[in-house]
Amino acid sequence: MKLVSHAISASCVAATLLLSPMANAVQAPELPVAKIAADDVVVTSHQATINGERFEYTATTGTQPVFNENGEATAALFFTYYERQGIKNRENRPLLISFNGGPGSASVWMHVAYTGPKSLRVDDEGFPIMPYGVKDNPHSVLDVADIVFVNPVNTGYSRVLPNAEGEMPSRDQQQKMFFGVNADVRYLADWINTFVTRQERWRSPKYLIGESYGTTRVSGLALELQNRQWMYLNGVVLVSPTEIGIDRQGPVEAANRLPYFAATAWYHNALDNELQNKDLLDMLEEVESYTLNTYLPALAKGTMLPEAEREQVAEQVARYSGLSKQTVLRANLDINPRFFWKELLRDRGRTVGRLDSRYLGIDRDDVGDSPDYNSELTSWLHSFTPAINYYLREELNYETDVKYNMFGPVHPWDRTNNNTGENLRQAMAQNPYLNVLIQSGYFDGATNYFDAKYTGWHIDPSGRMEDRIDFKGYRSGHMMYLRAEDLELANDDLRDFIKSTLPGKGEAAKYD
Repeated sequence: MKLVSHAISASCVAATLLLSPMANAVQAPELPVAKIAADDVVVTSHQATINGERFEYTATTGTQPVFNENGEATAALFFTYYERQGIKNRENRPLLISFNGGPGSASVWMHVAYTGPKSLRVDDEGFPIMPYGVKDNPHSVLDVADIVFVNPVNTGYSRVLPNAEGEMPSRDQQQKMFFGVNADVRYLADWINTFVTRQERWRSPKYLIGESYGTTRVSGLALELQNRQWMYLNGVVLVSPTEIGIDRQGPVEAANRLPYFAATAWYHNALDNELQNKDLLDMLEEVESYTLNTYLPALAKGTMLPEAEREQVAEQVARYSGLSKQTVLRANLDINPRFFWKELLRDRGRTVGRLDSRYLGIDRDDVGDSPDYNSELTSWLHSFTPAINYYLREELNYETDVKYNMFGPVHPWDRTNNNTGENLRQAMAQNPYLNVLIQSGYFDGATNYFDAKYTGWHIDPSGRMEDRIDFKGYRSGHMMYLRAEDLELANDDLRDFIKSTLPGKGEAAKYD
């Protein structure tokens, strides 16, 4: 292990983060406070066996500043960078830059459960087991790409820094600098530029991967990196994508939920025998066709829908969703997801999870229109929180008294002028090398898979770049990689995407 520190100006070195207020008593003794350096890393060496191949890699863990236009450090971003050793031509080695979402979520989820060289200790379906911690991940994509996991401001150990005078920016100032769709993209593009420059990766093929709100982030970054940093990408991966600014309100939003409802009901054996006996994908193909051709037009008609047709639609929606026809009619054919999570298994005394409906919860009582808590999230925090705190300190040797924020204070978040989907389209149009992969779990009720398909259909209305956008679905939820079978499959899909989007020797970025 070696300790490496990047020197910055004296004012920036002094600008360490104070997380505890100073004692207000007159002449009170100075108390210790938790601090994190603005620019400081630890490098450790490791070995991994991935796809049957044994190799060495280094993990660089620590902080790198965000600099403003005056060259002053305004925040310290915590990151972990995995770099395979023994690579002769680094310019041909892909770099994968990974973000999670929230907004306000740390990079922990994909870091220690999906693409990194370590995976979470959970059972094969993703549920907590003890002792907590991590294990080797034989499916990581580190064999084909170096990976950096980035924690935006106030997530993980990342924090806002005081100015040269030692004063913290006001909350309004912080929001303008960091906490909004466009501010987030702007400062992270600057940070990526610094990182790529320091690590001497300008010639490498580059990929962005984002999960949940992270898909909004990386969609915006694709164009921001091109237009303001002059950095061009080979791929953007959207894991459980948000709407990325693509409008799907009203009847579209309501109709798109039905395939997810059907998948969840199928998983919990709540459908009739004919549907239940079908394979999940065969059943979903039927539901998707009904959604587009019948359910969506019926919802669009509103009160113009004839009563007989309304009855028919209610009966079929009930059949696919596992709810009663009377319940569907009372909801005016539009089922609220929170109500669905409460209603589907109400007679069994169970609720289903929001982000992954395979997870079950128990409420105080069976009445009401929404679950008491998110059963999947509490299960994930159960295993992820001890794992990341242990892993960073005891295996990667990064020691600090600063709290690791699984979710950090970033709200209110400015969501105005969210044009990230259009920005991604424009980045693709300007860059013939740029491709998009969408990955979604069938049991995700927060960013459901049919919404993800819809997003893919509407990124490029012209259809001229259709062959550069691909969708992959998994029999899991929001974090599909928590299920052992899908951890392997999703990484294989990502690995294939990276390999297939590397241009051949002499292959120019141009349109014929």
